[in-house]
Amino acid sequence: MTRPQVAKDWYESAGVRSGPRRMLEEDHESGLSVFPERLVPHLHHEGLADLGAEGRRTLLTQHFYQYMLFTSHLETKVVNRGAAMVAHGEVDLDVGPDARLDAFKIYSDEAYHALFSLDVVQQVEKVTATPVLPYDFGPRMARLDRTAHQFLPEHRRLAHLLQVVAFETVVTRFLAQIPRDESVFRVVREVVGDHVRDEVHHHSYFTRFFKELWASLSPALRSKVACSMVHFVDDCLRPDLGPVRAALLSVGLTADHTEQVIRDCYREEELVAGVRDAGRHTLGLCASVGAFDLPEAQEQLHVLGLAD
Repeated sequence: MTRPQVAKDWYESAGVRSGPRRMLEEDHESGLSVFPERLVPHLHHEGLADLGAEGRRTLLTQHFYQYMLFTSHLETKVVNRGAAMVAHGEVDLDVGPDARLDAFKIYSDEAYHALFSLDVVQQVEKVTATPVLPYDFGPRMARLDRTAHQFLPEHRRLAHLLQVVAFETVVTRFLAQIPRDESVFRVVREVVGDHVRDEVHHHSYFTRFFKELWASLSPALRSKVACSMVHFVDDCLRPDLGPVRAALLSVGLTADHTEQVIRDCYREEELVAGVRDAGRHTLGLCASVGAFDLPEAQEQLHVLGLAD
């Protein structure tokens, strides 16, 4: 495998090597929001009109917690599982010594992302006195496992690598927007900015990795990989509504009221549009190697509403 584009000066520039611990200082956060309100679909639903400013602040804070805890679980349970496989040479591809070292650099980056995500959650919880609700990453893992079992039942290790490719090559617009949003807590802008800077290199690495992996596959396996990638993109980007439900219930909504808000704010057509937009780079990557020239992959694109 030719050398991918992990930062050449990683030992000097990576956040885990040289970045400061980001600390919440209350004086700097006065009048700011912990997370961009526009990124929380249910926050201003008309059914929450009687909730009051404090209730909406609680929902916003819970959404922030959910986002950061999702990041912490994802990096350690999905991305680093695959990065370790590459670093140890446990892949059916001639990775090469430089690329194996780069995989361990990514592993280190991702572990640090998980650490500072949890760190800032605990800082915000202490300052705001809004308790963190339990977060369950299990439904996301179950979704990924179902796709792996459906399309690659005899290639679980390959499925784990493809999951990393999906998560590391999607590009969500709001991730890049948060560091520039001066309405958001400074500490949140900083930690998200740290994350974005590292992920640029990870995106490049796994883009190259997928292209070379694809070239090594047999025609029969290419078909399975193409179909699975469509679903892994959806698995990656479709929001889990369990944490949203728990947050709404925590501020006093009834179960029926909660379900109505979720139905109104997370309509299927809007979810599909969000997956298509944020997954455009990964879907484009698949298309660039000819994965979607296969009729069975085209069928899966149509099944999920992701076809052009």
